Amino acid sequence: MRDDPAEAAYRRALALVTALVALVGVLWAVLTPAFRAPDEPQHVNSVLRLAYGGGWPAAGEALVGPAVDEARDQAALASDVPGRHLDRPDVPPFVGVPPLDDAERGTVSAENALADPVPPGSSTRQLDPAAVDQMTQHPPLYYALAAGVLQATGMAEARWDLQLLTLRLFDVALLLPLPLLTAAAVRRLSGSRPAALVAASFTLFVPQVGHILGSVTNDALVTLSGAAIGYLCVRVLTGDLRLRTAAALGVVVGVGLLTKVMAVFALPVVVAAYAVVAGPRGRRTLGVLVAGGAAVAIGGWWWLRNLLVLGTVQPVGIPDRFLDDAEPRGLWYFLRIVVTSLTRSFFGNLGWLELRLPDAVFWTAAVVVAVLCAWAVVRGPARAATVVLLLQPVALWCGVLVNAWPDYAAHGWISAVQGRYLFAGLLALGTGTALGLLALLGPRLRRAAPWVFGAACAAAASGLAFGFWGFYQGPDQSVADAAARWAGWSPLTGLQLVLVGSVAVLVGVAAVLAVVRCARARPVSLTARSASDAEHTAAATATTPTTTAGNGSSS
Repeated sequence: MRDDPAEAAYRRALALVTALVALVGVLWAVLTPAFRAPDEPQHVNSVLRLAYGGGWPAAGEALVGPAVDEARDQAALASDVPGRHLDRPDVPPFVGVPPLDDAERGTVSAENALADPVPPGSSTRQLDPAAVDQMTQHPPLYYALAAGVLQATGMAEARWDLQLLTLRLFDVALLLPLPLLTAAAVRRLSGSRPAALVAASFTLFVPQVGHILGSVTNDALVTLSGAAIGYLCVRVLTGDLRLRTAAALGVVVGVGLLTKVMAVFALPVVVAAYAVVAGPRGRRTLGVLVAGGAAVAIGGWWWLRNLLVLGTVQPVGIPDRFLDDAEPRGLWYFLRIVVTSLTRSFFGNLGWLELRLPDAVFWTAAVVVAVLCAWAVVRGPARAATVVLLLQPVALWCGVLVNAWPDYAAHGWISAVQGRYLFAGLLALGTGTALGLLALLGPRLRRAAPWVFGAACAAAASGLAFGFWGFYQGPDQSVADAAARWAGWSPLTGLQLVLVGSVAVLVGVAAVLAVVRCARARPVSLTARSASDAEHTAAATATTPTTTAGNGSSS
């Protein structure tokens, strides 16, 4: 049997789209200045603590070690990048700090990796929050895996900037399955190759994804587990009621729960998937029990223990930041600020929420995604399944709002509102967007897919350019000045940075061409049907009598 040329073209295109998503993550990993991502010093510190046998202290009792303290100073983290949305005259500019030579950058070793333990009975609540590592409020799975990467690569004892790059690339590797899982979910729900390629490219439209998942963060593993949960729920929703699928679903939920509390918002999706799908009630109930049991056994126990022992699901891991209470301005103010901040930081609020995409950009993107997801629910090819999938980002969104309200009501401050907390729902949003576009365009999506993917490439390039400008290009400085500054701070040489960028451009061009070829390829079934129709027409022509002009006789 001859291979389907359309399927072969689709697989090549998907492989190149996936490679481009990963390379964009690599570009963000080498572009973002050291520790210029939310809580990155603390994430690195917790990895080093496990790598050097420092254990997992109780929440609020872990301190930042000397190595990370020195690294923050050498990275000039206390300065402001030039594109910061709000100038602070009392803070030195990042562009005014000369990059430290490689030979002068500190090396992490057993002598400086670990902080002194907090004496029993003492409190860290009066310390500067920057001195406290709040990550022990989370389970340790991500940090144990990252510590294993340092040990396996020989980077446990190395220059801090090389360690940082190694850990960032580990997070990019965790991003790699996301486009594949999203495409597979769309193929299973719709059978559409063009829609699957659109879904695979979804994260290229969201610069914050590359920025966050190209940094050191436990959100990388949460994002991967959320995507795996979404894909397995799609399998359930399309009739896969095998117990091994339920067990796999429980495992990935458990992995998410052993990483961060955000995974708990996937539980309603799992239950809804088994509730909606057609099949024997006993089989569906057993699937929920198997998945739930595996999830609790692997990761859910952590949060149950917190509740029983500490009296709370997630303990506070950082000292109070509200030195002076402010007067709450009411519910409407709270909703306006939270929704705006959450939307902006989902699409593009880079660094420590310092570099803000223009309002028109992120609001337009948010409206497009929301409208297409809504259209998928109303007119899409798998409406019930789409509703179930979209429960995950909706639950996460509501969870962020509910979690932010107590601090606002008590202190007048709004905290813990970041778009990265929604990344566990990226597969659902990518699937909903692609299915909505398929419902809108129908068969025309095959011709439109290359244009959509080209727009995704342009969005990714624009996001990187925005980050380059905001991180490195000072007032009245040229692009060459900014590039030299980037190379000076990077652990890579200027030539290596050019090489990474060139590979990304080449893969991007190849991916665009592959998507175009996929759009033009015809499945074997259609090709065979056309050939059969042609043969039938030829045979009919050969056997049909021909009437000669004038006498009506056959030839």
